[in-house]
Amino acid sequence: MTNLLFIRHAQTDLAGTFCGQSDPNLSEIGLSQLPNLLERLAPHAIDAVYTSDLRRARETAESITYARHIPLNLTPELREIAFGDWETLTWETIEQRDPTYAARWVAEFPNLPTPNGEPITQFRQRILNALYDLRQKAATTNIAVVTHAGVLRVLLEEFGHFSPHHAWERTRDYTCIVHCTQTSPESTLVIQP
Repeated sequence: MTNLLFIRHAQTDLAGTFCGQSDPNLSEIGLSQLPNLLERLAPHAIDAVYTSDLRRARETAESITYARHIPLNLTPELREIAFGDWETLTWETIEQRDPTYAARWVAEFPNLPTPNGEPITQFRQRILNALYDLRQKAATTNIAVVTHAGVLRVLLEEFGHFSPHHAWERTRDYTCIVHCTQTSPESTLVIQP
């Protein structure tokens, strides 16, 4: 049995905004979250780390690989969904700028993308393809995956049969960890409580 640990990156100064493929560094708060993350990961075997190539994920992943002297693998497919014209905006700003589209987006979610954003079906397929590849890599080794809340929600909904609300609750904290196990790449991915 091998372990896959999926980790949400630490906090940035864009917390509270639509920060999809924008690329901020970790904030001072985010940097202060890393020692606690390393402590929570201490009981787990990790042989390699795969990460989104966005700075907030990469910087979080580097803290793990540096502490353990293990390889870091940049994986652009693990990026967050692209929010298009809404990148770096708060919901309040979005509602003020375009209340009609904002109301429509809420009513039609997840079928309506953000303006010039990545459609959810395209995002989900990108993430499922990346997860398939990671499961193949984890067939013989324990890996950690540092990524984004949206990616973790796809994982929980697809493999854990979480409702969208429950998946959001499970992933809203920065540096949260979702621990999965599998006995083979073809076996069911089991999400631990």
